[in-house]
Amino acid sequence: MAGHTLNPEDKFDDEISLRPSLFSEFIGQKEILSNLGVFVGAAKKRGQALDHVLLSGPPGLGKTTLAGIISQELGTRIVVTSAPVLTRGADLAKLLTDLEERDILFIDEIHSLGRKVEEILYPAMENFMIDLLVGEGITAQTIQIKLKPFTLIGATTRSGLISDPLKSRFGIHFRLEYYDDSEMKDIVLRSSKILGYEIEENAAFEIGRRSRKTPRIANHLLKRVRDFAEVKGEKQIRIPACEEAFSRLGIDELGLDRMDRQILECMIDRYKGGPVGLKPIAAVIGEEERTLEDHYESYMVRVGLINRTSSGRVATEKAYKLMDRVPPAFGKRIEEDAAPGLF
Repeated sequence: MAGHTLNPEDKFDDEISLRPSLFSEFIGQKEILSNLGVFVGAAKKRGQALDHVLLSGPPGLGKTTLAGIISQELGTRIVVTSAPVLTRGADLAKLLTDLEERDILFIDEIHSLGRKVEEILYPAMENFMIDLLVGEGITAQTIQIKLKPFTLIGATTRSGLISDPLKSRFGIHFRLEYYDDSEMKDIVLRSSKILGYEIEENAAFEIGRRSRKTPRIANHLLKRVRDFAEVKGEKQIRIPACEEAFSRLGIDELGLDRMDRQILECMIDRYKGGPVGLKPIAAVIGEEERTLEDHYESYMVRVGLINRTSSGRVATEKAYKLMDRVPPAFGKRIEEDAAPGLF
């Protein structure tokens, strides 16, 4: 199944949804929300399809949620799919021809589109038409099919892998950033209210603080802490339930879990702090390179535990202290030379 359709009145999730459905319910990303509100309002006023939107940023920050909100605010259907399932041009062509006027096609991980599939999008995005090749050999001929004006929303965790021809066809491009602790606390308080479970404000702050500045992780962690509180017969989430959950789940004050610490141990103990490439780390840890890069490394770079240099990954002095290791004599020089780089 290449995609599925949601009407604006439908929930974006089948279960109790913690996703906001309107701009007014979305916490954080204020500048993006403000600008999107203008663009969506203008499109509604003109009665036209919104310009194509590209949303980038680390996983779990709200790209899919924003696509759903845009659909709700416009009052249009949204067809949800992901690039890895669009393996043939015919798959994409069917989705495009089924769209009604001003509908939204949401493609997650759009950087993974194959070249032939991507090329179908160029005339679709620019001129609302697609070229299909019918037949084979000398009898083959190209047929142009006119499309109804639609909006493509693409989401990606790797905007650098999107080709320039595709990227240039998006009129609106926003990059979502990590949330601060105050915003994370507000997200936990909101989610707890939706779940119907009371929570102390300081407990909400603690859950938010350990959620890697990512709403998706905060909601997952909130549910797990709620489980511990419920088993103990507590009707409100308090700090003791949080501390027990964090301890048993192996989540420290920075939000690092056991996998994060394995990565740091590998870099420090096996590769003497680096520089080391991602491939050897993945081989030792037993995890895919892409998973390490997208879900673990990006956060540890942000909080100053890893530097990415032109030679590879380098564990910082902060990482050595966190892992209770003595930094090498050249540790400071490595960190001073490290610059955001090529990996």
